[in-house]
Amino acid sequence: MGQIRLFLRERRWIWSLGLLAAAGCTATALVFAPGFMSPDSLSQYQQATGRTPLADWHPPVLSLLWRGLIAVTGTFASLAVLQAAVLWGSLWVAACCVRELTGSRSGSLAVLATGAAPHVLTFAGVVWKDVHMAYALLATCAIALTGLCLRKVRPGTPWAAGARWTLLALGVLFLSYAVLVRKNAILAAVPVFVLLVLALWPRPSRRVWLVAAAALAAGLAVPTAAISLAARPVETSQVSQVFLDDLLHVLSADELRAAPVPPDLRERLVASAEECRRAGALSDAYWACYRRSPRGLAPDAEQLRSLWAEEMPRHLPGYLAYRTQVFAKLLFEPTYQYHAGISANDLGLKPSNTRLAATLETYVNGAVRDLPLLFAGWFWLTVALVLAVRPGRGLFALPVRALGISSAAYILGYFPIVPVSDYRYVYWPAIAGTLALLLRWLERAAPPAAAPGPGPARAARSEPGGAVPDPA
Repeated sequence: MGQIRLFLRERRWIWSLGLLAAAGCTATALVFAPGFMSPDSLSQYQQATGRTPLADWHPPVLSLLWRGLIAVTGTFASLAVLQAAVLWGSLWVAACCVRELTGSRSGSLAVLATGAAPHVLTFAGVVWKDVHMAYALLATCAIALTGLCLRKVRPGTPWAAGARWTLLALGVLFLSYAVLVRKNAILAAVPVFVLLVLALWPRPSRRVWLVAAAALAAGLAVPTAAISLAARPVETSQVSQVFLDDLLHVLSADELRAAPVPPDLRERLVASAEECRRAGALSDAYWACYRRSPRGLAPDAEQLRSLWAEEMPRHLPGYLAYRTQVFAKLLFEPTYQYHAGISANDLGLKPSNTRLAATLETYVNGAVRDLPLLFAGWFWLTVALVLAVRPGRGLFALPVRALGISSAAYILGYFPIVPVSDYRYVYWPAIAGTLALLLRWLERAAPPAAAPGPGPARAARSEPGGAVPDPA
């Protein structure tokens, strides 16, 4: 009877966490309704609704997902609701795993409460690729924690073996979406992929690694090819934005006037460089200083790429100095910590709950003022590096180290490409760092391993969380 009562209490706690997560999801959807949108979001909304042609400046997969949701639900607000559901659903799963692995109710509640932290909640309903990437990676981490919970199940049972492969497939799906929705997410995704496999199989065989890697490769290649062939997005060469920034801010006006490019492009480069200097625009020149075309930078892409490859090696000290200056602004002068509502548009789109939105703005901006570390790139980079090197030795050492490496790789990967110092570029490291810090702290709440006993159970208890090495 005592075990039954304990089981019922545990089930009640899990469902209580579920109700709290549902309440958080509902509140998030209401506050952000119908979804906050910047000019980037509005551009993708127009593509999703067929008002403008599909283009690849922003990830086509996001616009196509939005289009599908609108077709199914009849409302464009469905994408913001999906974002909230993935965020709170992932945190609920992670909280349940923490409760299972540590026995700590307060710890599980702390994990769930991450969703209400100002540096996490600030973008929870903003339709951005950065948010989609972060929540897809968070969902994968929740699946990996579920894998750690599975180690308490005898691996010889059919349910445990089948569950591992099912969880792997689901994790690869989220990881693939994270990379498809933001190309540089690959730097953050690889450590999370390793975490996923090692969490599901304590000692994965070569076959497991090959199958998992092949699944991830297919998850990236197949949708990319399908979108390219079926949707045929307009090519805009967004990557040339990086080349343009470097050329305009590293080369002098005289060097640009002598550049071996067509006269029209040469004149535009010189005019753009002068406009950037006049306006004090350190970066993001395409939007701040350049004469844009409907096809983005695609018409000039080859010339810009060739000129960049020829000139940057000759100006290496200047290039490194420029990139260090821009990267330092990302780390030490964060901006855009909150996006207010829906940007001005002629589509009739506006927030549904202006008072709730104003309350959220007060909450986030107050945290920006009083708790600036939560939004500082240097802080989350420091946290990531420390946790990657010192993840602890307990049950959560694996996910803590993976989250640290993922965060550090993602932030450092912005050194050669960062356009501006927006907080959204460190949004994933902020979420990952918060979760990793909690897991590191919660290791102290983990119950001590049971004393070894005779028979098969002894091997089961010798692994963290009671796992037996899986021969698969």
